[in-house]
Amino acid sequence: MSLSEDLRKELAAIAPRSECDRLAELSGLFHSAGSVHLKGRGEVSLHVDVSDSAVARRAFSLLRGFAVSSEIRTYRRRAFEGGARYQLHLAGDDRAVQVLHEAGVLSARVTPLASPPRRVVATTCCRGAYLRGALLGGGSLSGPPSAHLELRTAEPEGAEFLVRIAADEGVQLRTADRHRHAVAYAKGAEAISDVLALAGAGRTILVLEEGAVMAATRSRANRIANADHANLVRTSRAAHVQLLAIRRLRSNGEFAELPPQLQEIGELRERHPTFSLRELALRCEPPTTKAAAHRRLQKLQQLAAT
Repeated sequence: MSLSEDLRKELAAIAPRSECDRLAELSGLFHSAGSVHLKGRGEVSLHVDVSDSAVARRAFSLLRGFAVSSEIRTYRRRAFEGGARYQLHLAGDDRAVQVLHEAGVLSARVTPLASPPRRVVATTCCRGAYLRGALLGGGSLSGPPSAHLELRTAEPEGAEFLVRIAADEGVQLRTADRHRHAVAYAKGAEAISDVLALAGAGRTILVLEEGAVMAATRSRANRIANADHANLVRTSRAAHVQLLAIRRLRSNGEFAELPPQLQEIGELRERHPTFSLRELALRCEPPTTKAAAHRRLQKLQQLAAT
């Protein structure tokens, strides 16, 4: 199950505390996933199209709470590997039109609104509920290391409205025009957590934070592993050059005439070709420093080169 699906299931399980919250959530849901079809003579039909059965059930429950009847239908989209989609169909009777007008989905002339009036999101709880509805209908979330949250709307005005209500609560969203639709989005775990907290998705915030910790841990482990590998490569190449120098000195008889300390480090390198400088230094009698071992090996290379 994807992080987006987990988020929708968590949000769909949150029960709005008041009627204004239910109205605001219904508004956010319709503005992100709803459509209005004008039939003429002032008649309309409406439906909400979502990808998750939990969201469809939530929309059905919200509408039933306002005494609005609806019907859930399913279909499959070939473009998306045959995944099931869910539609709530509303007949567009007087009660449905009245409720959706109150929710700021329809105007007094029964035409669709790009965003609801401010009365729908007048309080903090209503703004959180509207954001929750928008996430249920058109939200997508990806986790670390490149955490990204999007809320899809049909028009730029709808995305800008989301930015404004989030800003009222000190939460930052940005907008982007995707030609066929617009989005309000947040990047980075901290900015996304602020949005999810306003919508009430505490469990998903914990999952994001855990993912961020795991991503940081993996990144650090990779850096350490890469550094260790680079050190091993450097040590191996240096040891190879040192062994060539020692063999050259032995072949021309100069090695036996070297000072004892140089002979000692040369013999240690021959016996332990994979040892680091620190390990060679500790094998000397008496043990010496890494810098001293390095100087002695450099001296051997210099003598072999002359």
